[in-house]
Amino acid sequence: MMKVKGVVLCGGMGKRLRPLTYYFQKTMIPVGKRQKPLLEYIVKFLRYHGIKDLVFLVGYKHEQIVNYFENGERFEVKISYVVDSPEYKGTGGALLNAYLKNVFDDAETILIYYGDILSNVNLTDMLSKHREWSSSATLAVATKYQIPVGVVETRGNKIVEVKEKPWLNIKATIGILALNTNTLEVLRKIGTRIREIDIMGDLIPEIIREGYPVYAYPYEGEWYDVGTTERYEKLDNKKVEEMFKHII
Repeated sequence: MMKVKGVVLCGGMGKRLRPLTYYFQKTMIPVGKRQKPLLEYIVKFLRYHGIKDLVFLVGYKHEQIVNYFENGERFEVKISYVVDSPEYKGTGGALLNAYLKNVFDDAETILIYYGDILSNVNLTDMLSKHREWSSSATLAVATKYQIPVGVVETRGNKIVEVKEKPWLNIKATIGILALNTNTLEVLRKIGTRIREIDIMGDLIPEIIREGYPVYAYPYEGEWYDVGTTERYEKLDNKKVEEMFKHII
């Protein structure tokens, strides 16, 4: 059985969540009826799926995270921390910084989870498919996506139909992916060219170009991107509790 580490990206400044993030690290904003930190739901979700060796990639206001979670024992997991380096920026930069510190040497696969996402993806099945497909990277993708604005259909300049926040039949990435650690050498190569690196925008396309097999794991359930003030304000705390009732 492959050794899996959970990697949670929780170092960003959360600019889209200001003014809340002037006071909170974005992964520590309270959610759900119990008003627990967003990151606590993620930790318990990963533990539920048997991922108990966790690495938090931290930066801005990381003291809040460390003080709350400590070594993870209270949550029945093991947590280690890697503080972002000023040399590399972005999600890929944080991952490269950890890789260069040999944090992943004892893992065959890392399960990367963006720290502002709530979902109920079956991680156990996703990792099983990752092995079955002999995949180098497997991305959880929603099978449809609701855009946050209204859309009109026109004939010339005349509006003939209005659709308010329609659902589009597209496959949308949701910030959860399994990645074999042997692909991180590709990340090192990217780091020799650029210093601000994005996992989805830079690393995954480069992995595909180099011929590594990359697969999509379809997810039809609910998921929430809590990364903006508007989305946070609209988050239904009852739905959060319902989504995680088997975990908390």
